[in-house]
Amino acid sequence: MKVEVTPNEFNPWTSLQVYEDSLVAGKCGAVATFVGTMRDEGETVQGMFLEHYPGMTENYLLSISDTALQRWDILDTLIIHRVGNMLPGDTIVLVAAWAAHRAPAFEACRFLIEELKSKAPFWKRESLDEGERWLK
Repeated sequence: MKVEVTPNEFNPWTSLQVYEDSLVAGKCGAVATFVGTMRDEGETVQGMFLEHYPGMTENYLLSISDTALQRWDILDTLIIHRVGNMLPGDTIVLVAAWAAHRAPAFEACRFLIEELKSKAPFWKRESLDEGERWLK
């Protein structure tokens, strides 16, 4: 299980491959992934600043990863989340779950991203042509 909160841009596919290479070959039959990017929903979003509560955020992400490992028959999890300044199209989050079979991998991956989006201590401030606004 790995959790990383970073201000740095990352390539989700490279990050996934690097982490997957460290897994034991032959045990993993499925990996389910979710990649989230910053979007402009037609309101001329210029960028976004994503804040978090250091320590608390990582602990929460580790906690939901641990819950997923206990709840489903999965082998491992990975969560990488950006913080700081971002532009439309930038990758914000990568969530992955490895399992012997696809069903638990899908279920765990969905659980991880839904819990992260609804409860993790992140705060978004969008910069628009008209000014700024805070989002949850």
